[in-house]
Amino acid sequence: MKSKKKVWRYVLGLILIIGLCGFGGYILSNGITKQKIGRASNIDLGLDLAGGVSITYEVQGKNISDSDMKDTVYKLQKRVETYSTEAEVYREGDNRINIEIPGVTDANKILDELGQPGTLSFMTQDGKTALTGSNVKSAEAKTIDNNGTKEYVVALNFDAKGTKAFAKATKANVGKSIYIVYDKQIVSAPTVKEAITKGECSIDGMANYEEAENLASSIRIGALPVELKELRSNVVSAKLGDGAINTTVKAGIVGVGIIAVFMIALYLLPGVVASLALAIYILMMVLALNGFNITLTLPGLAGIILGIGMAVDANVIIYSRIKEEISAGKSVGTALKSGFSKAASAIIDGNVTTLIAVAVLMWRGTGTVKGFAQTLGISVLISMFTALVVSRFLVYAAYHLGLKSPKLYGKARTIKEFDFVKTGKKYVAVAGIIIVAGLAFLGVNKNATGSVLNFDLEFSGGTASTITFKDNKKLNADLEKKVVKAYEKISKSTSVQSQKVQANNQMVIKSVELSLKQREAIEKSLKKSYGVKTVATENISSTISNEMQQDAVIAVVIASAFMLVYIAFRFKDVKFGASAIVALLNDLLVVFAAYSILKLSVGGTFIACMLTILGYSINSTIVIFDRIRENIKESDGRNLKHIVNASITQTFTRTINSSFTTFVMVFVLFLMGSSSLREFALTLMVGVVGGAFSSVFLTGPLWFFMRTRIGKGKEEYQRFLAKEAKIEAAGAESSVVYEDASAKIGPSNKKKRKKKKKGIR
Repeated sequence: MKSKKKVWRYVLGLILIIGLCGFGGYILSNGITKQKIGRASNIDLGLDLAGGVSITYEVQGKNISDSDMKDTVYKLQKRVETYSTEAEVYREGDNRINIEIPGVTDANKILDELGQPGTLSFMTQDGKTALTGSNVKSAEAKTIDNNGTKEYVVALNFDAKGTKAFAKATKANVGKSIYIVYDKQIVSAPTVKEAITKGECSIDGMANYEEAENLASSIRIGALPVELKELRSNVVSAKLGDGAINTTVKAGIVGVGIIAVFMIALYLLPGVVASLALAIYILMMVLALNGFNITLTLPGLAGIILGIGMAVDANVIIYSRIKEEISAGKSVGTALKSGFSKAASAIIDGNVTTLIAVAVLMWRGTGTVKGFAQTLGISVLISMFTALVVSRFLVYAAYHLGLKSPKLYGKARTIKEFDFVKTGKKYVAVAGIIIVAGLAFLGVNKNATGSVLNFDLEFSGGTASTITFKDNKKLNADLEKKVVKAYEKISKSTSVQSQKVQANNQMVIKSVELSLKQREAIEKSLKKSYGVKTVATENISSTISNEMQQDAVIAVVIASAFMLVYIAFRFKDVKFGASAIVALLNDLLVVFAAYSILKLSVGGTFIACMLTILGYSINSTIVIFDRIRENIKESDGRNLKHIVNASITQTFTRTINSSFTTFVMVFVLFLMGSSSLREFALTLMVGVVGGAFSSVFLTGPLWFFMRTRIGKGKEEYQRFLAKEAKIEAAGAESSVVYEDASAKIGPSNKKKRKKKKKGIR
């Protein structure tokens, strides 16, 4: 009776899962469009995948300092991130600042919400300026409840200089008005009720929230060190081309298909379950992106690819364990229970370490880094859920519905134990050569090109060309590709971004900085071959500011430190954490060497690649450490070399399989993606392969070295070796005594035995 109830419970569960998946599919039933993903209307695609609004401001006045321009760019960057973490702000020429915001198509609406830039000052009634907008740290519209009545206010915060100035002005003008003058017009004249000395105040008396937000917006935009004037605004297409999202999605579908075939061939019935769980992961991921209103960009897609790798990885860990248990002679039911139980700690620890990195990147990162962290965080949580809950339910459902034959689940192959500890020294030498070569090429590149790395326009700035075609020339995707190819040929760089300007017969090309000769050559070529009317060029600054770069580096360092602490705590040995971080550093440096030696473009994809390696590489290491911890508990824990070698051998197949599935996803992207995506995919492939090698040949041996050569572990291991040596010596000595005795008494005994035999006869 209980058995029938259990079967019906699983049947109803399967019906529920199918129903939920059908509902999710219905939400996304319209497929992928240029700006949105199906009916999931909250998933905006970033500038690189779908485009958005481009607004250009011109700085008013003369002799504007470089520091004021940089400060303005940084403050505007922080401000437009309220629309999207993927928004970009950069300098164009000497006196222009360009803002690009993805996922929107109404430039006028953005301009209204952002406010018209102008000078801002706080003035007393006698016409004196008490402080300027540059002293305002923040201005925010708020709704407060005053005894059941809603009041709308603007909350202001001042910097240290502004705090002192405002305290002085309010103390001298209690009962009088202080005028907020924006662009030579009075926008508000609040009365001072009391001296304000703590650098915080609120302006009340607003008729509604919209009025408060408009005033706050004017104060925010006016709190810039320079005065700006809107020059132009356009709606532009994707930087990576209109086909970027389509090729990426197609590559993802092909990659997932290959992984499904591989998993089914390798794990049989559990492989089918893993493929279904992966499909559910992808569906849940898209729905989650929709629910959290996240802007999806190339780094975000990298986070999803990484999530697919981690989702498959979790299933590989589980089903490899189940095959091991079946090979040990356990029944399928017992093997399923034991497999999920033993795999859980490795999966949880691996994902938690990644989530630690995600939390720090969201806290300290900006722009692209924060967007990547958001996508990766959601991806990790969903991959854990599908592996430990969905996959578990599906495989148990299959078992209770009658699929109980061990042949359907497979058996693990026995692999001969290999001396990874000894081989680790050779790997360290090889990795060291690669890393040193990568660092050496920095000098080579500097001498050859004047730059240590091949920084693309996102890091070093470059040239923006606004190309206007003749009225009779239709701008289409094929023409856009030809123009991009022409720029790649002239600039000798694949770091070229193209954007079509909506409603105009124009396109904007961004490339590395072009010399005057190169500009003339490209203009001549375009006018001759492609029906171009005019080409207007301007130098542009980097879209990834020094502050953003510093934030990314600081975030990585802090994340690594927290990961070390967590691993040391979970494994009760700081040496585990230290060896994991050293291996992680090795992986990052190997990928960095690829950028240096191959002269690959270093831009936004560089940050995305490094962050992907940071999130992914630690997983294989955690699995090996988990097996070492388990084997130490099950043995006397003294023969550490054997334990390390055995642990790596036991997890070797899993490491190769999980790395292969991730490699396949990236390799398909490399084959099918656009030229800008191929370099990104190439470096990810280097990272995946390098991460697999370091996990197998570096982490375990490095931990063994630290454990047996540092601190108390050194004394314990030396005592163990001494004891083993005594046992071996005692064994050798007893063997020699036996042989000597045999030589002396052997023949006489033989004679006695012979005589005894004769006597008996």
